[in-house]
Amino acid sequence: MADKKQLTKSQVVGAIAEKTELTKVQVNAVLDALGELMVKELSTRGPMAFTLPGVMKATSKKKPATKAGTKPNPFKPGEMMTVKAKPASMKVTARFLKGMKDAIK
Repeated sequence: MADKKQLTKSQVVGAIAEKTELTKVQVNAVLDALGELMVKELSTRGPMAFTLPGVMKATSKKKPATKAGTKPNPFKPGEMMTVKAKPASMKVTARFLKGMKDAIK
């Protein structure tokens, strides 16, 4: 049975380095570059989508600000509740692609 603990970054880097015959420094550089590329692509200045071929697709979406006010309480019908204002934000979602889903099964 596989170990139930999640791999640390150094364990991931070590495993990739062993599999690809690259040094750990080179693998770290690749992961850092991948992270920077993802940030650039998911930002509002980019296409707001990033695909890691065969593995996953991430998309970002602007969520507008909401105003403070009152609305019906869903847990106590007939009673009103106050809702705080929320600032605008970015929502990032990631999903596995079919090839990865099939490999995990």
